[in-house]
Amino acid sequence: MSETQQLVRTAKRLLKAQGLTYRDIAPALKLSEASVKRLFASGRFTLERLVEVGKLLGYTLAELAQEAEASSGRVHTLTEAQEREVLASTKLLLVAACVLNHWALPDIVAAYRLKETEVLQCLVKLDRLRLIDLLPGNRIRLNVARDFEWRPDGPIQRHFRKHWQADFLGGSFDQEDELASFMHSKLTEQALEKMRQEVTRLRQRFTELHEESLAAPIGKRFGMGLIIGMRAWEPQEFAALRREPPPSR
Repeated sequence: MSETQQLVRTAKRLLKAQGLTYRDIAPALKLSEASVKRLFASGRFTLERLVEVGKLLGYTLAELAQEAEASSGRVHTLTEAQEREVLASTKLLLVAACVLNHWALPDIVAAYRLKETEVLQCLVKLDRLRLIDLLPGNRIRLNVARDFEWRPDGPIQRHFRKHWQADFLGGSFDQEDELASFMHSKLTEQALEKMRQEVTRLRQRFTELHEESLAAPIGKRFGMGLIIGMRAWEPQEFAALRREPPPSR
């Protein structure tokens, strides 16, 4: 695979990870959705086009190249069956969450009521799933790409919505390290596109801060949840008062 093909493939992965479609980026590239689709299918990008796409993703061309190299051979997502396997055991799900946050085996044993043998059994399974490489001395090397994510509407995401989302949103969000804000606006298509780009940048920044925090001891790092949601919506009470559209002639 050529370097350009690797860059284009990486750009496609990042678009998917950030929830962006060809339709979303077409206006910024001054192309139709069909033209963008053909461009990615053919892989015939000029250097200028790659720079434009990278900018939309929040990457310089150099950073896009670094991402392409770093992601080579790494896991970007699991299959539906693999996610169900992770979910089959609370202990395995817990250990998976810990290693994705760069915890070592002793850290997990110290923090949770798990025996070392139990954690090791989980690590062996995660190694088989290729999420990690279990090295000599029970050292853990994370084997996921920077844009790794659980499958959209996959088993893990559905589990979150069913069992964890209400618990997370049920908090008061009034502590010093907590924040919640709800806003409702009516936006044009152009404004909505700008908002999508802002949300994308926020997601990237959250990931960057996570990576920066890895240098600190585990005792100085705190588990933080972030939900970003945006969709066409109005309260049912409002919708119930809408006038019926006039009959078509």
